[in-house]
Amino acid sequence: MHLNYHFLKYLCPALENNFSGAEIVEIFSQNKDELIIGCTKNSKDLYIRANLLPTVSCLAFPEDFKRGKKNTVSLFPELIGLQITKIEVVQFERAFVLTLNNGDKILFKLHGTRSNLLFYKADGVLPYKLFRNELKDDWQIQIGDLAKELDLDKEHFLSLEGNASKFLPTLGKIPREWLKKNGYIETNLEEKWQLMTTLLDMLDTPLFSIIQHGKEHFLSLLPEENAKYVSSEPIEATNELFRYLVVVQAFEKEKQHWIKIFEDQKKKSNSYILKSKEKLSLLEDEVSPAQLADIIMANLHQIDKNAEEVNLFNFYTQQDQTIKLKRGLSPQMVAENLYRKSKNRKIEIDQIYQNIADKEELLEKAENLLVEIREITHFRNLKTFVKTNNLISKEKEKQDQVPYKRFEVGGFEVLVGKSAKSNDEMLRHFAWKEDLWLHAKDVSGSHVIIKFKSGMKFPKTVVERAAELAAYYSKNKNETLAPVIYTPVKYVRKVKGAAAGAVMVDKESVLMVSPIGPQEN
Repeated sequence: MHLNYHFLKYLCPALENNFSGAEIVEIFSQNKDELIIGCTKNSKDLYIRANLLPTVSCLAFPEDFKRGKKNTVSLFPELIGLQITKIEVVQFERAFVLTLNNGDKILFKLHGTRSNLLFYKADGVLPYKLFRNELKDDWQIQIGDLAKELDLDKEHFLSLEGNASKFLPTLGKIPREWLKKNGYIETNLEEKWQLMTTLLDMLDTPLFSIIQHGKEHFLSLLPEENAKYVSSEPIEATNELFRYLVVVQAFEKEKQHWIKIFEDQKKKSNSYILKSKEKLSLLEDEVSPAQLADIIMANLHQIDKNAEEVNLFNFYTQQDQTIKLKRGLSPQMVAENLYRKSKNRKIEIDQIYQNIADKEELLEKAENLLVEIREITHFRNLKTFVKTNNLISKEKEKQDQVPYKRFEVGGFEVLVGKSAKSNDEMLRHFAWKEDLWLHAKDVSGSHVIIKFKSGMKFPKTVVERAAELAAYYSKNKNETLAPVIYTPVKYVRKVKGAAAGAVMVDKESVLMVSPIGPQEN
C-alpha cells in the first residue's frame, strides 16, 4: 500500500512539514529509472529518492545520500534554486504534487510499473518534461483531471449492492484481502456495510506495518500480527520499506541467483556421474574386442578369406563361438580393426574415469559453496564471496557461450538470438511457454524473448523496448518505423524440415517501433 492513496494522504502532510521551504540544490540520476532530488533547509540536507523501476517502484527520504563520481547525470537544471512550498496528495489517486515557489509543479505518479515524475511549468497544462520519457501516454496527463470525487455514504454503497471495488476503487490488495478473509463475499448486504465501515475506520487510524508474503515485502495500514516493522510515522515507514524492497530483496535475489546456479551444478553433476557410471559399467562388462582378435589370429589357417562368419574355439571361455567377419576385409584386417577398437575402448574408459573425477570435484565444490553462501546475511559479505570465488568472470564466460545476447529492460531479462541457428537453439532450450516472443514482421531477423516473471504482466514500456531491439536486429534496421509481431512463446512452433530460424506463429499482435540498438538504450 506504499503507492496507495490511503497511505499517501498521511505521507504528504509529513513530507510538507519536512520539505516546505527547502531549496532544490541538485537533481540527478545514477541508476536506471531512479531520480534523486537533493534539497537544503536550515543548513540541513534533505533528499527525495524515487526508485521507479517497473519491478520495484518505491520512495525514500534519506537525510544523507552520497552521489557517485561516475555514471551520474544531472537533470532538470531549470528547477535548481527553487523552493518547495507545498506537497499535496491527489484526491483518491495514486499520486501527489510538489509545488515550487515560482508555481512550477512536480507530479509523482505512482502507478506501479508505469510510475513516473512529470514536470509542469506554472503556466502550462501539459507536462514540459518527463523523467521516464518512454511512458509516452504521460505527455497527455493534466494534473487537474486526476483528482476524483467518491461518494462513501451508506446509500451509495447499498446502490452498488456492496461491490467494494466500485465503491472504493482505491482500496488496494491488502484491504481487499482483509474483507475477503472476514467473510465479505459470503455475507449479506448489511453485514458487508459493517465490514466496510470497520475497514475505513482502520484506514483512518493506521499503524504502518511492513509484512512479508513469500519473498516479497509490503506496507500495510491494518493491524498485523507478524509485522517485521511497525511505526506511526509515515516517512520512517517509507524509508524502512525502501530498505526492504531495494536492499533486502535485492540481496535475497542476488543470493538466490547464485544458490540456483550451485543447485543446478549439483543436479547436472549428479546426473552426469550417474549416467557415466552406467556407461562405464556396460563397457567394462562387455567382452573386449581384443579377445575376438586374438581368437581370429590364432585360427587364421582355418578361416576362408571370403567367409562372412566363422565358428571358432574361444580359448578364453573354453567354448565354441560364432564370429562375424566383413565381406571385402581379410581376417587379418578384421583382427586389426578389433585391436584398434579395443585400444579406443581403453582410452574411452580412461576418459570416463577422468570425467567422473572432474564432475565429483565440481560437485564437492558446489556443495561447499552452497554451505558457505547460505550462511551469508549481508550484501557486503555476498560481494566478497562472489569476488573471492571469481564468479562474475565465470558467469560472463558462460554467457559468451550461449546463443543469445542478453539485455536488462525495466527489470526484465530480454534475450536476442545471435543467428538463425541460434534462434532455433534459444527457442528450444532457453524459452518458456509464458515468455513473450518478438520478431520483425515479414523480414529475416533475430528472435527476441522477454523472460516471464511470476505474477507480473509484461509492462508496455518493456515490450516496446524489446520490439525496438527486434527491429534493430533485422533487415528493417535502417527503416524509420518497422512493424514487429509478438505473442507468447506457446504460440510459436518450429515446423519439421523448415530452414534454421523459421517458425509458425499463431495469435500474434503487431507493434510499430523505431529500430533502436543497445548503444542508444
